Amino acid sequence: MRADALRNRESVLAAAGRLFDAAADPDQVSMDDVAAAAGVGKGTLFRRFGDRIGLIRALYEERGLRMRDALTVSPTLPAAEQAAELLRAMLRFKLDNRVLTLALESAGGGSPYRNEAYDHWHALLAGLVAEARGPQAADYLAHALLAAVRSDLVEHLRDWPEARWHAGLNALVGSVLGDDGQSPAGPAR
Repeated sequence: MRADALRNRESVLAAAGRLFDAAADPDQVSMDDVAAAAGVGKGTLFRRFGDRIGLIRALYEERGLRMRDALTVSPTLPAAEQAAELLRAMLRFKLDNRVLTLALESAGGGSPYRNEAYDHWHALLAGLVAEARGPQAADYLAHALLAAVRSDLVEHLRDWPEARWHAGLNALVGSVLGDDGQSPAGPAR
């Protein structure tokens, strides 16, 4: 990528990030708004990202990669504890990026199931499920665990205190991966 194209991309993603972070609703952020905030022409957005969903997906994936790189879950923990830690991290990400994740997950072509981040988390959770209870239904159960942190559910329950969220996630993971339905050890935070 040329230096000016890279600068434009970074400027656009930074501007879009600020706008989504400040918005109360995903529909409040338009391509015109992003272009103006980034100081680029609207055509630049469409050439670089294709459409609004492409821009949202790029910003989501950039932020998701930063979260993923910062996440430290010890592989020596039992599978249930690892899964609970992953889901708590995803919950925090969804709460911190509320409008952006709503924009991605509620848009028709931006399905939450059609991005690299989802594929990564699904593969990790499917592996943990298979480790804890065998491969049968691991793929499905990983999808079901991820559904617990879908942005529309997070939005619906966003006023819950963090401890209540964590207790629910721990109970869910414990029932899927734990021994006899026991929730995984770990902080309820």
